[in-house]
Amino acid sequence: MPRPAAWRLSPDAYPVREQVQTRYQDLDTNGHLNNVAFAALFETSRVRMNRALGMWEKVDGFRAVVARNEINYLAEGSFPDPVEIAIGIGRIGNRSWEMLAAMFQNGHPIATCDTVIVMTAPAGETLPAALRERLEELGISGNQVP
Repeated sequence: MPRPAAWRLSPDAYPVREQVQTRYQDLDTNGHLNNVAFAALFETSRVRMNRALGMWEKVDGFRAVVARNEINYLAEGSFPDPVEIAIGIGRIGNRSWEMLAAMFQNGHPIATCDTVIVMTAPAGETLPAALRERLEELGISGNQVP
């Protein structure tokens, strides 16, 4: 796996940042955060952002699902230190968008996560204009997405 682009490893590149507390149950037998914990921590931030985007509102039959989720592990994480998740929107398509995130602990990058969300309903329609506008507002700074 190639190392992520340098901009992905800076929390300043992302429009949204939040601290998420790690839990003792997140540890594996080696005493560091296990891979499932990384996925759950990223999911927490992704769901919070989707809620802020209005994704939990039942509007005009709109539905979207996770189509792809890729985590790149860069370093070990530990308990009890919280992690900072930095997240923003990457590419926006006709019926999908990319959520790009990075996880930091004690100021160091420990993982990145790329998630593709795909609109499943209504069939045959493009992203609603209001949602597209909100996604664009949360785009990664400097249009660094290739």
